[in-house]
Amino acid sequence: MKRWIALGSAILLIAILVAWWVNSRQPKPVVLIPTLTGKPEYCLTCHSDVPQISPSHPVKTFGCVICHGGVALALDANLAHSTLRGGANPSDLSVVQESCGGSNCHSGAAADHNNHIQRVMTSVQSTYAGAITNILYTFGAQSDLTAHYGIRVVRDSQVTTSTGVRSLEAFDPAKATNPAIQKFAANCLVCHINAQPMAGAQFARFTGCAACHTPTQTPVSSSEYGGNQRKKLIHTLTTAIPYTQCNTCHNKGNYDLRTMTFVQRSDQPLPNDRLHNYYQPIAQFTQCEYTLDCIDCHTRTEAMGDGDIHSNEAQIQNIRCKTCHGTPTQLPLTKRLTDPNDIAFRQALLNPVVNLQLGDTVLVTDQGEPLWNTRILPDGTYQLVGKATDEVFTFRPVMGSGCTQNGIDQSSAYCHTCHAVLR
Repeated sequence: MKRWIALGSAILLIAILVAWWVNSRQPKPVVLIPTLTGKPEYCLTCHSDVPQISPSHPVKTFGCVICHGGVALALDANLAHSTLRGGANPSDLSVVQESCGGSNCHSGAAADHNNHIQRVMTSVQSTYAGAITNILYTFGAQSDLTAHYGIRVVRDSQVTTSTGVRSLEAFDPAKATNPAIQKFAANCLVCHINAQPMAGAQFARFTGCAACHTPTQTPVSSSEYGGNQRKKLIHTLTTAIPYTQCNTCHNKGNYDLRTMTFVQRSDQPLPNDRLHNYYQPIAQFTQCEYTLDCIDCHTRTEAMGDGDIHSNEAQIQNIRCKTCHGTPTQLPLTKRLTDPNDIAFRQALLNPVVNLQLGDTVLVTDQGEPLWNTRILPDGTYQLVGKATDEVFTFRPVMGSGCTQNGIDQSSAYCHTCHAVLR
């Protein structure tokens, strides 16, 4: 009897020691109570070294769970991560409304410039409607160039629409009978922000909003572009998007419409060689087009959409040479900032490369969208500050410069006749 008692006591002691050992290996909870939720979460127990994602999303205010999901009070990693939204990416468009929505966040009113999710969902970068429409029209599967199909079903919930397209049905490759359309469906449906990127470090990016706003970084020790470099995804959201991030989708090659396959560019530009890295050899461009970053010219509306469903990219892109430079007979459009609630001030606050003041005059697009990183100086000189580089550029309008263009044709090819850079 005593032997059994001793054995039982030994087993109990071992069990206590094992429980103590297991418990001692558990991290001590680091409690965070975000002001937006008022609920405790233990995410910082393991993730204290993760940098704050952006000044607009301070961790003390947002915490982690409100965006990422997950089991807030779990200390076991597998359990804590078991209900994450979008895996490591809560901005994936399949979950973005739950992660980033709400009237006070990114699905507010268009009048308050807070309808970010609605604009992204209906943008050509998301719907891929332009490519689908052109292919279907080219091979006789639809009779016009108005978009009827997108990557997924899309509804325009706005009261009015400038394009007349209220919805898109999902493009179903299984219904395609033309071999060219079948090849397009098999090989070419990866150029939209819902799609997983192609294999290769040069294509590395997230999906959804983070495809643009979470840049990938290439270690400085990389040998040469396209070689053995490795890109890492970092925990950040930024509006200072470098051209290299745009290049994870753009300027990596071309689609061969005869074979419906993607052909990667054959040249291997070196790191920091903007002239060759920015554009492919087939392109014709001016110095400002490769000296500036993409976001220095293309506006938030062009990149993220305006809330309407567009049939092609040309309908939404409106920046032209004359937007900044004017014509021989007309100065570019400008706007004097007199309203402290002007959207230009909010944009400048989110990417503080300029210190806009009431009374400043900035350039605007034909649609009235402010180019908030520009300014007209007292001597009539125009100034532009790079949104990704902070570099300051000055220039003067075409009017009075002796330019001989007729002022009517404002296509880029026309200006390239004199101003194209040779490669």
